[in-house]
Amino acid sequence: MTMRVAILGSTGSVGLNTLEVVRRHPDRYQVAALSAFRDCDALLAQCREFHPKRVVMVDKTAALKLRTLLADAGVTVEVLTGPDALDQLALDVDTVVCAIVGAAGLASTLAAVRAGRRVLIANKEPLVMLGDSIMRQAREAGAVILPVDSEHNAIFQCLPAGMQGALGEPGAGDRLGVRRLILTGSGGPFRERDPATFPSVTPDQACAHPNWRMGRKISVDSATMMNKGLELIEACALFSLDESRIDIVVHPQSVVHSLVEYVDGSVLAQMANPDMKVPIASALAWPERIDSGATPLDLLAAARFDFEAPDHDRFPALDLARAAARAGGTAPALLNAANEVSVAAFLAREIGFHRIAELNAEVMDKLPVDGTLELDAVLVADDRARSTCRQLIDANRIRTGGSQQHPSIST
Repeated sequence: MTMRVAILGSTGSVGLNTLEVVRRHPDRYQVAALSAFRDCDALLAQCREFHPKRVVMVDKTAALKLRTLLADAGVTVEVLTGPDALDQLALDVDTVVCAIVGAAGLASTLAAVRAGRRVLIANKEPLVMLGDSIMRQAREAGAVILPVDSEHNAIFQCLPAGMQGALGEPGAGDRLGVRRLILTGSGGPFRERDPATFPSVTPDQACAHPNWRMGRKISVDSATMMNKGLELIEACALFSLDESRIDIVVHPQSVVHSLVEYVDGSVLAQMANPDMKVPIASALAWPERIDSGATPLDLLAAARFDFEAPDHDRFPALDLARAAARAGGTAPALLNAANEVSVAAFLAREIGFHRIAELNAEVMDKLPVDGTLELDAVLVADDRARSTCRQLIDANRIRTGGSQQHPSIST
């Protein structure tokens, strides 16, 4: 039976890799719906190839342009627009791939969960912001949540079948003998760089990941290791474990994607070349296996695996994330929102690289945490954190005479 798939964020890195996997298996998967923000040319090409029933172009001007382009090309596709339109893509499909970067992906992820779909989550932010609530709603709606992020997918693959089918269920790990989870991270492009030079880091340098090819926001998160902090928060919800039972280690080769340690002393690891098609294919086909198109791992060519403890002075984001995980409630949403604003400011050359973590910490210190993990409270926290972070950036502009650009990164 062909699986009908909706891909939210189909023009981004995860979306493109998902389409590569789907392209290899036309007998198994039908692309039923796609979404993009404003990239008309990319979405037009996808419509011409895959002929989805409907697409969403979030930007209304781009949606009008896409309708014209589709009509000129003789391709019949329903074009929806506006952020609320994303919720409709969970209709008439079997599987929803959630790959919209940032908090913008929260509403559509919730819609897919509430519709009881098979939900492949590639974007960290929904589970960071509303993790336990999303997992509870998934159980109530009969939705199946499958992690696509390479680290969480690696853990999922190393879990016993009984826990794979009980993600987010309190106590499942203890019942099945899980002692701790070990998230690996490459350390990004600045693993050995002197932190004293961080103020001179440029956006292009921060986005030059040594192993992965990702979007710019996620690449900066890797450079600060905030991505690993957010993954820790996400793992707490996905696998229903306290943050104290989740470790982070630096693994520069990005071949061992994460590990699970059991109470008997066994440690299971999932390994593959750093290619997002591997976890995507794993989640799409689960509990089966399909060809992903990734290059097979050559252990002799890999030659060695190195592991080291992360430098918390170099990567203060890790401690911020653990503090947010311990605080619970809206604390993770505050951290995530501040980070989205500070990273955007860095990419726009408004602030130096070192200021990303500093701003995130300042926002966390300034704003109170609401202990109730409800959608309305999370959205309020998200808005307040964004506003506060922006105010801090603007205040610094005033203090520095109208310019926030560090001399070394000014244009």
